[in-house]
Amino acid sequence: MMTTERFWVVGGEYSCLAFKTLKSGTPQVLGPYDTRDEAKDAWRRIAEQTRSCATARYAIATEQLTLPN
Repeated sequence: MMTTERFWVVGGEYSCLAFKTLKSGTPQVLGPYDTRDEAKDAWRRIAEQTRSCATARYAIATEQLTLPN
C-alpha cells in the first residue's frame, strides 16, 4: 500500500478572540491540495482577505491517505 497526503485550509470567523466557537457555526474548508505549497498559497490568499478581521483564523490541515498499489 502507498501512503500520500492531501492538504486542506480550514477556519473562519470566530465569535471571540479565544477562537473556540465559529461565528457562523460552520468552518470554511478549501481544498484538497496535492502539495503543502499549494495549500500555503491558498492560506495566504484567505488570510490576506480577512486580515482586518481580528477574529478570523485559518490553518493548514494534513490528511494521510493509504492507497492500494
